[in-house]
Amino acid sequence: MAYNEALAQWIRAALSGISGLAEKKMFGGIAFLVQGNMACGVTGDNLMVRINPETYDAALAKPFVRVFDMTGRPMKGWLVVEPEGVQSADDLNQWVKQGVSFAQLLPAK
Repeated sequence: MAYNEALAQWIRAALSGISGLAEKKMFGGIAFLVQGNMACGVTGDNLMVRINPETYDAALAKPFVRVFDMTGRPMKGWLVVEPEGVQSADDLNQWVKQGVSFAQLLPAK
């Protein structure tokens, strides 16, 4: 499955200036890692984002958001934001910021 390169470019712009940033192809898309920990990525046309467990339920309740599940087994702490949920730069930046903030809390790999 190809991933939306335009969305990936938009995420790269949102991540500009973040230290310890790396990209890695995974899940049939691309993941953005901070200090070796996945923060967010693109799969198909969707944004995937890693969320702090303390804010997971509230984030999941937002429109156009669902559990990240590629194999029939949901990935705990991960959400998928459909394209309608990231129509503006502000929307995207809020999601990316959550992913980065959580990745930065984790020990560097």
